[in-house]
Amino acid sequence: MMVSGGASHSQGSDSGNFNADLSYGYYLSPGWEIGFRQALDYNFINHAPDAWQATTTPFLHYNFRITNVLVPYLGMQGGIVWNDRDITGTIGPSAGLKLFVADQTFVNIGYRYSWFFKSFEAARDNRTHGNHVVNIGLGYVWGGSGDRAIK
Repeated sequence: MMVSGGASHSQGSDSGNFNADLSYGYYLSPGWEIGFRQALDYNFINHAPDAWQATTTPFLHYNFRITNVLVPYLGMQGGIVWNDRDITGTIGPSAGLKLFVADQTFVNIGYRYSWFFKSFEAARDNRTHGNHVVNIGLGYVWGGSGDRAIK
């Protein structure tokens, strides 16, 4: 389970963004992790109405166990993005680094790119229009495929 967040502020304006993620993953093996992420983005826009969007996405990551402390990962995520006015599909890659500060507790630095689409054909035509999301979080590992120690 992991909780993470991020924020940005546009220099010289009253505009900014806050994002928060809650994710739950299950280790199928010491490397493969399958999970579910719920995210909320809130945009504070100068001279315009504020806007929010929620993202609900399953994900699949492969964790490269370099050491018991450093665990980079690569993966894919896809699902829906929605707010009070619209709903659309999203898909994209994700990557990050888990830094274990204790046996089961880690700090995560994560990145994901999200393409948005109304149909699969539109996803191919819209691949340069999406969101870059970077966040920092705290996670805790329990259960799953057992010991994370490198053998």
